[in-house]
Order: sequence, then structure tokens, then C-alpha cells
Amino acid sequence: MSSSSSSSSSSSSSRSKFMDSGFIIGRKELTRILILFLGLTASCLVLYKTAYPLQRLNVSNLTSLQASPSPLLPNLNSSEISPETTKPKLSFKEILENASTKNNTVIITTLNQAWAEPNSLFDLFLESFRIGQGTQQLLKHVVVVCLDIKAFERCSQLHTNCYHIETSETDFSGEKVYNTPDYLKMMWARIDLLTQVLEMGFNFIFTDADIMWLRDPFPRLYPDGDFQMACDRFFGNPYDSDNWVNGGFTYVRSNNRSIEFYKFWHKSRLDYPDLHDQDVFNRIKHEPFISEIGIQMRFFDTVYFGGFCQTSRDINLVCTMHANCCIGLDKKLHDLNLVLDDWRKYLSLSEPVQNTTWSVPMKCLED
Repeated sequence: MSSSSSSSSSSSSSRSKFMDSGFIIGRKELTRILILFLGLTASCLVLYKTAYPLQRLNVSNLTSLQASPSPLLPNLNSSEISPETTKPKLSFKEILENASTKNNTVIITTLNQAWAEPNSLFDLFLESFRIGQGTQQLLKHVVVVCLDIKAFERCSQLHTNCYHIETSETDFSGEKVYNTPDYLKMMWARIDLLTQVLEMGFNFIFTDADIMWLRDPFPRLYPDGDFQMACDRFFGNPYDSDNWVNGGFTYVRSNNRSIEFYKFWHKSRLDYPDLHDQDVFNRIKHEPFISEIGIQMRFFDTVYFGGFCQTSRDINLVCTMHANCCIGLDKKLHDLNLVLDDWRKYLSLSEPVQNTTWSVPMKCLED
């Protein structure tokens, strides 16, 4: 029994040694495998990062790069951002340059709040360009000089070339009744502004905003006149300064003669303090100084440049229609709407009209 126990114990000891040695061998193999695995993993990472170097940027760094403001821009709070900050105000000359034609000509009108209100004269003025013949492309050359901030805001909603002129001495925002003191100031401010336009080297067509542009007027301008003006009544001779002129539509070439004439015209207001620009023109047009500077004047036929004083005799030829000889915004609005209605009817016809019949003036005859 003792020998049997001895042999059993010997056998158990042998198995134990074998298992211990096997365990040691297994541990060594496992260690080798782990080392090999780690080595392969490290190699793969090196190869991966070599192939995709941008992956070295972590997400937090990438996010911060995208969100960082440019160092060239000021760090403004949203409350500090104004339209002037986001859109720099252009100078008057820059606006003229942007709007000018290839030969340095611009179309200029003036606007105040009363005429800029929705469904008021400015809307009709722009609409006439849109439905006129050959006038759509002229809109980009129109510069609107706004006499108050409300007019400027409204203009900026509808048109590209708007300029706010500072007029701190007088409030020009309301309707200015013909020949009142504020009306006179507004007219002379206009002459002064147009003098500056000439001095900057720009030719211009000045148009009142109560003029409907039905056709491109440029082909009807005289090729040899420095100063060309529309008429309330035209008597047949474009050289005759005794035509009844109207300053609401003028074409002027920039040269020494026209600049000197406009300076003289503006200065002459002091000699006639109770008269507006048009009446002062009639007083000075025969002055010796006009002959001395040699300015060439021409006057437009009302067939092409008509108005309520003397409507165009031929709708097949008319370029513009002016709400002249009409006092009061409501009356002008009523009758100019009729002008555009007449024009739309004309455009819908398949053949030229033989006899021109206008629906206007109507309300404007009630003065």
C-alpha cells in the first residue's frame, strides 16, 4: 500500500511539473504574440498617419479654426453693426461714376418723402421706365438725389443709385407748394447741385420725377447744343429763347460754357429773391454775359417732350410727358396714372395710331 501511494504521488508530481512547464511555454508564446500585435498596430498607425496627415488635427482644433473671426475685422457686437458699417456710403461722385454711360452722361432726378411714399410719384416714375420703349436699360443710369432720409430709405428699397444730400437748414420732406419759400430753396439747391455735377465732368439729363419716360429721349437730343431745355409751350423754333421754357427736363453738356452759365444762373437768384429758377432763367437769358460765354441753347419740341401745358400731338413720337401746369400732388398722381393707362392701351394696339387723343389733363384742369 505504501508503494502504491508512493507511485501515485510520483505520478502526480510529474503531471504538475509538465503542466507548469506548459504554462510557462504558453505565457512566452502569448507574450510574443502580444509584442508582434503591438508592433503591427504601431506600424499601421504610422502608415495611416503618413497617408492622411490632416487627421493629425483633432476635432476641437478644426472647430476653432472655422469659427475664429478674421483678425482683419473689428470685433463688433451685433448691436454695434449699422448699415453704414456693413455697406460703406459712396460719395456723390462715386455714385455718378457707377451710373454714367460710356460718354459720361447721367440721368438725375430729385426726391423728397412726399413724392417717395408708396403709390406716389416715384413709383409712377420708375414704372414709366419699365413699360417705355427703349427705356428699361436707362434705369441703371438714373441717379436719385434724396432730400431727406425717408426718401433715401424708400429709394434704396426700389433703386440702385440713391444719394442722400444733407439739407440741415431746411426740411424738404413734405410737399412743397409751388413758389413758396421752401419750394424756392429746393429749386435753387437743385441748380447748385447740378453745377457741381458739371464741375465733376458729367453731362446730365435732369428730369423731374413727375415726368413719365415713354421712349428713349437720347435720339431726340440736339447734337450741337450745350444747354437744351423742355418747354411749357413751343412755338416752332428750337433756337428761339422766347419759347416758354420749363426746367423740369434739361440736357446739359459739361464744358466751360455750361459751368459758367450755371454759376451765373445760381448767383442771379440774389437779384431776384422772390423768383424760382425758371423765372430767373427767363430774366437772364438775354443778358450780354450769355452771349459772351458763347453757350449754345436749344429748346425741345413738345411733340417729343410734351406735358399738360401742351400735350404731345403724336403718341407715336412722344418721349416724355410732364405733369406741368398742375399744382398739387393728388392731381398730378391722378393724371399721370391716366398717362400710363393711355400708354398701355397704345402698346396693346397692333397698328400705329393716326390721331392722338390723351385722357389728360383732367384733374389738373381744375385749377
